[in-house]
Amino acid sequence: MTDGTDKMDDIKIGEILLPGEESEQEAKARKVQRRFWPTLKRAMRQVPFSRDVVAAYYCAMDPTTPMRTRGILLGALAYFVMPFDFIPDVLAMVGFSDDIAVLTAAFAAISGQIKEKHYIKADETLRGEIPDGAN
Repeated sequence: MTDGTDKMDDIKIGEILLPGEESEQEAKARKVQRRFWPTLKRAMRQVPFSRDVVAAYYCAMDPTTPMRTRGILLGALAYFVMPFDFIPDVLAMVGFSDDIAVLTAAFAAISGQIKEKHYIKADETLRGEIPDGAN
């Protein structure tokens, strides 16, 4: 028997990943663009799949990405860049665990929609200096 927290976590993640309307997506995109790179720099050692996160960023910012996929990724990335979330990111080793759960759920929901071109761009970015601001 469970205490209900798993179900609550599923509902919370489901709400975070709702694609939303185009205007909501644009607001999330602006927030993600503004905060993504500084957050990624802090998270690099704690997020085991940084390449996928960077590729997800490029996929979400790609105007050719389907609206539903873009919305799901923007929801997950917006949660990732939020300074205050369920578990504060400043807590070593634990702080990004909720972000990882949300990102993992987003990757499962979009199932292969991140294209090779997004991974190539992620690899190029990760080989060089991670930018401070805009892509």
